[in-house]
Amino acid sequence: MTPIESAPINGPSTPGQASLYQQLRGHLATLKLHDAAEHLPAVLDAAHTEGLSLTAALERLLAIEVDATEARRLAGRLRFASLPTPATLADFDYDAAPGVDRHLIDELATGRYLESATNILLIGPPGVGKTHLAVGLARAAAQAGYRTYFTTAADLAAIEGRWATTMRFFAGPTCLVIDELGYLPLPAEAASALFQVVSQRYLKTSIILTSNRGVGSWGEVLGDTTVAAALLDRLLHRSVVLNLDGDSYRLRAHHARGEALRAATTGTRQPLR
Repeated sequence: MTPIESAPINGPSTPGQASLYQQLRGHLATLKLHDAAEHLPAVLDAAHTEGLSLTAALERLLAIEVDATEARRLAGRLRFASLPTPATLADFDYDAAPGVDRHLIDELATGRYLESATNILLIGPPGVGKTHLAVGLARAAAQAGYRTYFTTAADLAAIEGRWATTMRFFAGPTCLVIDELGYLPLPAEAASALFQVVSQRYLKTSIILTSNRGVGSWGEVLGDTTVAAALLDRLLHRSVVLNLDGDSYRLRAHHARGEALRAATTGTRQPLR
């Protein structure tokens, strides 16, 4: 280490040092390193008290700017993603969904499936956690640096007639979540819109799709067995299919509230029946 690198960095205690300090702040501001400029006094103090080398102090200062930049970028990706809930994979109730392979979800959380444009299909009755998993996986993708967007089948289908301004948008995100396919019947033009989006993304980018209907019923959902077959052909070519089952989260919450009320009334009045 050179003498300059090993020399301690002191705060601006003399006019010359104060001038140099202001120049340094000015350089950081010109380069738009605003977080580094804000934390410069603290880093200089730490360098002095801890005896940091010039290299170590510079690394600490730039690390602050890098962390702040990454935080801003993540916040931007999450705003763009338009996730409907704050759900994460960490707070998913695996005990209530014994059919869900936790190791598989952990693997999907790494985002490696996005590199091969693999799709994820989450299929099961209402309330078993499909949307929770879809949101959690989308959040994990955004946190890993991937551009992500969440929509519903009904909203996506409404783009019919506006292809010039919307098709490029839906083709763009690396991870596109399409929620609630099958909850509402889709007219023919809506099924066509959905097919166009899936075709545009085929073998290029990933789709996470949730549905309360098994794939054998998608001809009925889309109102056209030919379109359904072509859609499934593209979705299933590279895919992970998770079938969820069990009681609805809302039904379990209702039962839990009932049990809590029974426990609260025991000993003071007749138990609820």
